[in-house]
Amino acid sequence: MDRPEVRHARRRHGLVGPFSGRQLGLIVLAVVAVIAILVVITRPLGTVDGGGPRDPAATPYLLESPKPGLTAGSIAPEFAVTRSDGTTFQLTDLDGAPIRLADLRGRGVWVNFWASWCPPCQAETPVLRDLSEEYEPRGLTLVAAAVQETTIDDIRAYAERYDLGYRIGWDVAADIFHLYRVYALPTHFFIRPDGSISEVYVGPLSADAARAKIEAILPD
Repeated sequence: MDRPEVRHARRRHGLVGPFSGRQLGLIVLAVVAVIAILVVITRPLGTVDGGGPRDPAATPYLLESPKPGLTAGSIAPEFAVTRSDGTTFQLTDLDGAPIRLADLRGRGVWVNFWASWCPPCQAETPVLRDLSEEYEPRGLTLVAAAVQETTIDDIRAYAERYDLGYRIGWDVAADIFHLYRVYALPTHFFIRPDGSISEVYVGPLSADAARAKIEAILPD
């Protein structure tokens, strides 16, 4: 006589222990959502540009769809913005000193947008380091704006590992990245001593290609 009651009690239990099928479904959805969020916040913003098997160190790393950007002949924007919420941002170097184009008038300025996790940026790091050292006495200043770095300590560690002597700024929220209408890393801006843009180049540079662009912006 007790068997019907036992069967009834079993039907009231969930699929796994005390959980019902609906509760299990909600738990699974919550876990999937957490995993998706972790993937989004920990992966780089974009992918290596290319239409097939290619060397990731030889192609730019796309963060956004290609779009019209700054052009040769225009005046390069200052490294400062006022955000939509009224707050301001000034690019500073790893010591906290502001980096201003106005302070670099009379010199050729090479601006490099990069990230330590970006394969083509890593590949061209020796080019930037060596040419910066070679051309600095002739009037060149290299400014490397780091984009999408977790902490400033990550940038410092990279700079120390590769003995980088040029100025590096932390573009914390990609304010300068967007101001300059960049969509891929690395992207280079070569700025004349009068502040006008000589050339914009998207992608990693070889030493020979970079030399030609540097020679075009050195002061007389």
